[in-house]
Amino acid sequence: MEFDIVIIGAGSAGCVLAKRLNDAGYSVAILEAGGSDNYHWVHIPMGYLYCIDNPRTDWQFRTEPDAGLNGRSLLYPRGKVLGGCSSINGMLYLRGQAADYDGWRQMGLTGWGWDDVLPYFKKSQDYVDGASDLHGAGGEWRVENQRLRWDVLDDWSQAAQQTGIPATTDFNSGTNEGVGYFKVNQRSGWRINTAKAFLRTARHAGRLKVITHAHVSKILIRDNRAVGVEYRRGQQTHQITARAQVILSAGAIGSPQILKLSGLGPAAELSEHGIDVVRDIPDVGEHLQDHLQLRCSWALQGAKTLNTMANSWLGKARIALEYALKRSGPMSMAPSQLGAFAKSRPDLETPDLEFHVQPLSLEAFGQPLHDYPAITASVCNLRPTSRGRVALSSGDPWAKPKIIPNYLSTENDRQVAADAITLARTIMTQPAMAKYSPSEVKPGVEIQTRNDLIQAAGDIGTTIFHPTCTVRMGADPRAPLDEMLLLRGVDGLRVVDASVMPAIVSGNTNSPTIMIAEKAAHMIIESLQ
Repeated sequence: MEFDIVIIGAGSAGCVLAKRLNDAGYSVAILEAGGSDNYHWVHIPMGYLYCIDNPRTDWQFRTEPDAGLNGRSLLYPRGKVLGGCSSINGMLYLRGQAADYDGWRQMGLTGWGWDDVLPYFKKSQDYVDGASDLHGAGGEWRVENQRLRWDVLDDWSQAAQQTGIPATTDFNSGTNEGVGYFKVNQRSGWRINTAKAFLRTARHAGRLKVITHAHVSKILIRDNRAVGVEYRRGQQTHQITARAQVILSAGAIGSPQILKLSGLGPAAELSEHGIDVVRDIPDVGEHLQDHLQLRCSWALQGAKTLNTMANSWLGKARIALEYALKRSGPMSMAPSQLGAFAKSRPDLETPDLEFHVQPLSLEAFGQPLHDYPAITASVCNLRPTSRGRVALSSGDPWAKPKIIPNYLSTENDRQVAADAITLARTIMTQPAMAKYSPSEVKPGVEIQTRNDLIQAAGDIGTTIFHPTCTVRMGADPRAPLDEMLLLRGVDGLRVVDASVMPAIVSGNTNSPTIMIAEKAAHMIIESLQ
C-alpha cells in the first residue's frame, strides 16, 4: 500500500493530524496498535476506572523500581486504542501557562511562544461559553463545565482562598493561578476522545485508511529518508509506503521506542540489543519529564463523599440511575473535579503546584474506596527538575520498554514535595474545613520533619500520567528534532506528540498535545504545497 502520508499512532496527536491532512486533500494511512474505541467504558466518563490497566485499552506499562519512590514500581497507563490517551485519561482541559511557551521560544524555538500557539489551541476548540480572545467555538474539541458539584469541594475551595489562593473560573487564560472546578472534554455527559472528534469527521473518507491492531516494528529508511513503515498485524508482517512523509505520533513512551527499533537512537544502546545503527542520536529517549502527584487524604465527619455514596448497592443503583436519566452525577465525573494552581513559595512568578481534589479516598488506584467519608488533595510539582529516560529492554518490537522516571532525584524536587504537602495541610486547617473535623490519613500526622516529608512523598507519590520530552525539539544540535519537528539527519520524518516538548508544561498535557498536532499539520501542509 502507498499513501502520501503514513501516521504511526491514532492517539491524541495522530487523530488530529489525520483529519487535517486528509481534509487538505492528501491520502493518509494511520496505524494504531490497539483496537476500536467501541467499548462502552471509553465513552462513560467514570469508565477510566475500567480502561486503565485493561489490555483492551491500555499498554499496561510499569516503571522500573524507582529510588525516589523508595524502590516502588508504578503502573504507567498509556492508551492502546483509537483515541490513545484521550480515550482513558481524566478529560481535563488545561493548556499550561503562557510562560511555558514563551520559555520554549526563549530556548530558540521560533514560532512556539504563547502568542504563536494560542491560535492553534483555539482552532479546534468548541468552548462552552463561546468564542473570545482566549477561546474558540465551533471546533471539534468540545470543552464543557462538569455536571455535578460537591459541598465538600466548595468548602475546600473556600479553604484554599483563605490561604490566599484566588478563585477562578478559567485555568486557561495564560496565567492559571487560582482555585475552581476544572473544565472537561465532554459533550452532554459523554467523554469526547480524539477518535470521535477528529478521525470520524475527516472529509475525504476514501482517502483515509485506518488500520487497527497494527503493531509497528520499525520505520523504513532508504538513502537517509523515511519511506514507509513495517508493522505486524496478527501473525503477518506488512509494509506501507509514504510518498511524502512519515509522522511518528506514538507518544512519549512509544515514539522513542520505535525510533530506537528503527536504528535511530543512541548507538551504544542500539548495538547492545543487536539493532543496526542508522543514525546515532544520543538524546532519543532521554529527558523524560513527568508530573509526580502526592496523594494526601483526610477522613471527614458529616461529609457527603463518593466513599459513602458508592459503598452500598442502593447507592450504586442511585448513581447509575442518575447517569441514565440525566447524564450527571458521579458517573459523569472526571477523576478530579476541583483544581488549584498555587506557589510552593511566595517568590515565584507563576504557580509551580497543581492540586487535583476529589471527594473520595482509596489505598491506590484500582482498589476499593474506603468506607468512611474522605477527601483527597493530590498535589504535583509542575516543573520538576528530575529527568528520566525510556530505554529498550530488548530488540524485540513486542517487548515493553524500560521506563525510568527518576522521580525526586534532585534537591529542588525533594524540597518542592515537602513544601507541597505542607501547603495541602495548611489548606485543610482553614476555617472552611473545620466543620468536617478532618483527620489526616496520608501521609499521616506523625510525618513532620523535612526528611520525613521527603520519605513520605516517595511512599505516596504516583504518576499523574504526563510523560513528555523524550524526543524533544530544540535549537541545540543534541535535540533530536528541530523547531519544525523534523528528525535531524533523516529526511521525511517528523515526530508529533507529547515527546517533542522541550520542557513539560505547567498543567495537564493532553490539550497541549492536540495544539502541537494542529501546529504541525499547518507546517506540514505548508511544506508540501
